Amino acid sequence: MRTSGENATIGRRLAAFLWDYALISGYLVCLVGLSYAAKPLLVPLFAGSPLKAEAVGFAFITLPVFLYFAICEASRAHASWGKRKTGIQVAGSDGGPIGLGRSLGRSALKFAPWELAHFTVWHLTRPSAVPDAVVNGLLIVVYILVFAYLLSPLWSRKRQTIYDRIAGTVVVTHGAPSNRKYKRP
Repeated sequence: MRTSGENATIGRRLAAFLWDYALISGYLVCLVGLSYAAKPLLVPLFAGSPLKAEAVGFAFITLPVFLYFAICEASRAHASWGKRKTGIQVAGSDGGPIGLGRSLGRSALKFAPWELAHFTVWHLTRPSAVPDAVVNGLLIVVYILVFAYLLSPLWSRKRQTIYDRIAGTVVVTHGAPSNRKYKRP
């Protein structure tokens, strides 16, 4: 894959995110349903230390979503379901494909604020040895990172987020969105 596609617009990226979020929300609804059935097994996992609760949450929520994006964007489609629906894909800065390693790195950077937010929530809601000032400081870092991630495509010529720049990736258009009819050349 060598792409000559244009850099994806912020609107297309947002639409792709919303499609993916719908899919992830479906997964989370199923997870909540299953958690009611497995409640006696799960309660002890979340009732202990904040680190144990965070690790369980990571295994059931963050890790599957992280792997979904990393594997899809490293696949032959170079795109998650939402990106395919909106006709965009992830490419290397040189226009070539990204491998699984770079895709894992990109996804790790993308989800770092999300996981840091989980860390702070668990330490705010459970007795913790981590001082409140540290937890509150980390929560401020989460907000700074989220705003920087959201605003960074506005000042980037290639519309790259901070994690795209660090990972050496771009999000580009690729054909037409999959929900529209189009003719291939």
